[in-house]
Amino acid sequence: MWPWPVSGHKVSAGGTCAAVSPAIKIRRRRVRDLQDPLAQTAQELEPPSHHLSPEERALLYEEALYTVLHRLGQPEPSHVREASELLQYLQEAFHMEPEEHQQMLQQVQKLEKPIFCLKATVKQAKGILGKDVSGFSDPYCLLGIEQGVGVQGGSPGSRHRQKAVVRHTIPEEQTHRTQVITQTLNPVWEETFILEFEDISNSSFHLDMWDMDTVESVRQKLGELTDLHGLRRIFKEARKDKGQDDFLGNVVVRLQDLRCREDQWYPLEPCTETYPDRGQCHLQFQLIHKRRAPAASRSQPSYMVHLHLLQQLVSHEVTRHQAGSTSWDGSLSPQAATILFLHATQKDLSDFHQSLAQWVAYSRLYQSLEFPSSCLLHPITSIEYQWIQGRLKGEQLEELTASFSKLLAYGLSLLRQFRSVFPLSVPDSPARLQSLLRVLVQMCKMKAFRELCPDSTPLPRLVTETLRTGTVQWFHLKQQHHQPMVPGMLEAGRALLSLVQDIIGDLHQCQHTWNKIFQNTLKIDLFSMAFLELQWLVAKRVQDHTAAVAGSPVSPEMGESLFQLYVSVKQLCQLDPGPTERDGVLALDGFHRWFQPAIPSWLQKTYSVALARVQRAVQMDELVPLSELTKHSTSAVDLSTCFAQISHTARQLDWPDPEEAFMITVKFVEDTCRLALVYCSLIKARAQELSAGQKDQGQAANMLCVVVNDMEQLRLVIGKLPTQLAWEALEQRVGAVLEQRQLQNTLHAQLQGALAGLGHEIRTGVRTLAKQLEVGIAKHIQKLVGLKESVLPEDAILPLMKFLEVKLCYLNTNLVQENFSSLLTLLWTYTLTLLMEGAASQRSCPLASSRLKTALQNLEICFYAEGCGLPPAALHTNTFQALQRDLELQATSSRELIQKYFCSRIQQQAETASEELGAVTVKASYRTSEQKLRVELLSASSLLPLDSNGSSDPFVQLTLEPRHEFPELAPRETQKHKKDLHPLFDETFEFLVPAEPCQKDGACLLLTVLDHDTLGADDLEGEAFLPLRSVPGLTGPEEPGEVPQTRLPLTYPALNGDPILQLLESRKGDREAQAFVRLRRQRAKQASQHAPRPGR
Repeated sequence: MWPWPVSGHKVSAGGTCAAVSPAIKIRRRRVRDLQDPLAQTAQELEPPSHHLSPEERALLYEEALYTVLHRLGQPEPSHVREASELLQYLQEAFHMEPEEHQQMLQQVQKLEKPIFCLKATVKQAKGILGKDVSGFSDPYCLLGIEQGVGVQGGSPGSRHRQKAVVRHTIPEEQTHRTQVITQTLNPVWEETFILEFEDISNSSFHLDMWDMDTVESVRQKLGELTDLHGLRRIFKEARKDKGQDDFLGNVVVRLQDLRCREDQWYPLEPCTETYPDRGQCHLQFQLIHKRRAPAASRSQPSYMVHLHLLQQLVSHEVTRHQAGSTSWDGSLSPQAATILFLHATQKDLSDFHQSLAQWVAYSRLYQSLEFPSSCLLHPITSIEYQWIQGRLKGEQLEELTASFSKLLAYGLSLLRQFRSVFPLSVPDSPARLQSLLRVLVQMCKMKAFRELCPDSTPLPRLVTETLRTGTVQWFHLKQQHHQPMVPGMLEAGRALLSLVQDIIGDLHQCQHTWNKIFQNTLKIDLFSMAFLELQWLVAKRVQDHTAAVAGSPVSPEMGESLFQLYVSVKQLCQLDPGPTERDGVLALDGFHRWFQPAIPSWLQKTYSVALARVQRAVQMDELVPLSELTKHSTSAVDLSTCFAQISHTARQLDWPDPEEAFMITVKFVEDTCRLALVYCSLIKARAQELSAGQKDQGQAANMLCVVVNDMEQLRLVIGKLPTQLAWEALEQRVGAVLEQRQLQNTLHAQLQGALAGLGHEIRTGVRTLAKQLEVGIAKHIQKLVGLKESVLPEDAILPLMKFLEVKLCYLNTNLVQENFSSLLTLLWTYTLTLLMEGAASQRSCPLASSRLKTALQNLEICFYAEGCGLPPAALHTNTFQALQRDLELQATSSRELIQKYFCSRIQQQAETASEELGAVTVKASYRTSEQKLRVELLSASSLLPLDSNGSSDPFVQLTLEPRHEFPELAPRETQKHKKDLHPLFDETFEFLVPAEPCQKDGACLLLTVLDHDTLGADDLEGEAFLPLRSVPGLTGPEEPGEVPQTRLPLTYPALNGDPILQLLESRKGDREAQAFVRLRRQRAKQASQHAPRPGR
């Protein structure tokens, strides 16, 4: 008997075919009994371990050696040919010492040889000859093994060319016969025969195919006749003996040419060349043993022996790969594959039983050895494809059922601990888990599983419950792992925090890795299930902890621990898959209320930590720029980090209750603004501390620049508070409970107050820097005015420009752009004020005004700095434009001013349309050939009545202006008309004058209409200005033709004084200017005495 307990059947010492006589034909319909090697029953026990006892190993080793030593047939292409190599492999697989191996080998060699058998299956034939009158045949086959002689010719493919080979050469008791298949050319038999032989080297398989002939009358045969070939067959049959069968062909195969298993079509060989193509016959061969001598074969079922051999070899394959630091991929080595193939073939194990053995062996080994679960998929597929429940005995069915149950239980145990069994630290863990799930899914889908385990719970439900249980177990293990060594609330809080963080990490792994594996294979939402289980467990422990802490004052350390715990629980809640994935509320809903008592300590600690950091940063600050591009100092960077940390803390807190969240945000903003003002005070004190005792004023200026830059950086950071603290979202949340006015009076008011304070501090610092430059600018402008007349304006302003270039380049290097622009604005305003004062004091000096004008032009370029300084809008202020106009006039010579005056009067004339003072009509032309200006004064109309009698005595004075352009041309006058407000003069005047002065700006014909008084001075009726440029003949090379009339409304000089006249009047030493001003003042005085009467 087999020395260890087994599940299955036992067979007699004759093996699977012990009861089969070699002289008895075995039909295909009875082959099932032969393929099931289990003939006796045994009590089912627990599946054995793959480890063997010494006795078990010795018996199994004997069986394996016997299999190799009594190998039959040619090897498969992928199998090992040499027996020595297979024996060496077996020695390693069974861990045999060389002496023990040799001893066992000698014992096996002494054992009786098995009975060698050829298991031949006649499947079918096709294309055979039709020997009957009907054109068909009634074929059957005779087959057997001829022993003691080789095939004729000795070549593998040679065949006997003689009739009745089987009948004539093989004894009748060793001859086997198939059924007769009537009336066909493509018969199907599917019959199997067991043929014994002694020596494979001189044995050959013979098969003859015959057409069965029965005795029929001629009338019957003629009734079957269909063509001439049938008639010919009738004549042929008439010549042979009655009832003699027709030969259809034969097949002869040398056994030594066969592999252990053969399955192919063989051509039917003829005895003559009459019909060389006689069709083909499909044969299957298998070289098997009967009556094997080893104890295992004599006492145990072939299936069970093969199962244990398979377990032993696979175990060796796995351990050998593990020793080489590689994992077994499920592929057997050529040696193992060869031995198992030989054993299964010799024992005549069916493919189904081989797959069954492979499944049972692999499923057992998988529970104790480490190899891919994907190796189980192939036997699952094979069993499913070949499954017929009736092919297995009851004990086998129980064994298969047990293998299903145990693998399912083991698989569920792995899934329960999948976090530790398949850790993500091992790269192939997801693939291994997915492979296990596929195996379980495929196993539960098998027809065998459904039939043998009909009451099994659906796999998705089993896995879901397993995962739920495993999640709870994992939580308790983690909780035990984080249990503090020292008792205390603070230590308990830290342990709980670590536990929650581990849970968050696990849920992230479930969400991003594990969930899609379970979802794809079983439609199980692992993430949602794990979240719901873990949140209940976490909620209970967090609530208990916060309740225990609430009874005593919150220390800073405890407050920090509670805050980190709050943040972690909040992160856990954010993983909530949503209401669609769960029913009801979460245990963690409203968890923030458990932490409410700790809020004041959180806010106070946030401020205290930030304040201490700011003080430390300022104390360590040397007030030097960080780099050429970064112009603030280290403390500004630290302060920005502090504010960023405060904002980060606020975002972490993100209190769910709107009103409380608003008050918390108000507190954060208040503390931030307070820190900003504290920083300003500290940084200014630090600058005074560092600059005290230093004689280098430049170093002090550098520090002041850094301080101003730090404040500007602080203002930029403060300005980002609304974005960093998400004011817009907060205002939307609290909009239903708070008015907009409350929001403006709190958050926005605090921010604006802080920004205003920072702006004041920055302006104060920039003003201090500006004052240091203003002294130098004033000094250089004062020197500019007082230089000698011989110094050109461009040279006079050079010291001022060099001074500004040096100072502004220095400040531009040390100030950020915002502060530098503020400084430029202050300096520009101050410089314009100085220039205005200088222009006012040098009003009567064209040279000094010219220098100031040049200075203004260059200063504008300097402060613009090619777009890097002040923009044009900031430069061109009203003060600048007024100063520019004043200096433009002051720097102009008296004659140019006079010329400008007439230009303005010509412009006034062009813009005057009203004839309130009357009008004059003239015709003017210029003859280039004669250089004569011809003026025809035609008339005047609508003059003012200036005499007491209600009329006037008008005449017109004609003058070419300005006088310095026409010094030799005396004024001309018309005749005086008595008491006439519409005089017709009709007089012509000619002026001999070159064309060039007439074409200059301001050149005009001044028509002064006067009222002649006999006793006193003449009264002014009005003035008209005819620009000489518009006179025909001066505008082109052609002589004028018909000259048009020009009607000019009369105008008065400005009553409020003209700025040009005021400027000319200030030039006391210029006689020409003074004379011109007196005449113009006289005309203005005359105009002021005669205002137009109402109604004109």
